[in-house]
Amino acid sequence: MGNVDRVIRVILAAILAVLYFTGTVTGTLGLALVILGGVFVLTSLVSFCPLYAPLGISTCYVKKKAA
Repeated sequence: MGNVDRVIRVILAAILAVLYFTGTVTGTLGLALVILGGVFVLTSLVSFCPLYAPLGISTCYVKKKAA
C-alpha cells in the first residue's frame, strides 16, 4: 500500500469519526461507518489491505531500474 493510499484512508476515517461523534450520522449506519473507519486506520497502520491481494491491486510506488 502506497503512502497516498494510507493518507487517504486516515483522512476518510477521521471524517467518518467526526460525522458519527457530532451526531450527523447515527444508528446502525453510523456504527457501520465507525467500524469501517477503524478498518481504514488499521489497514493504514499495517500497510496492507486484504482486498488488494486477491484483486491484484497495488498502490505502492516501485522504482524502475535503469537499464
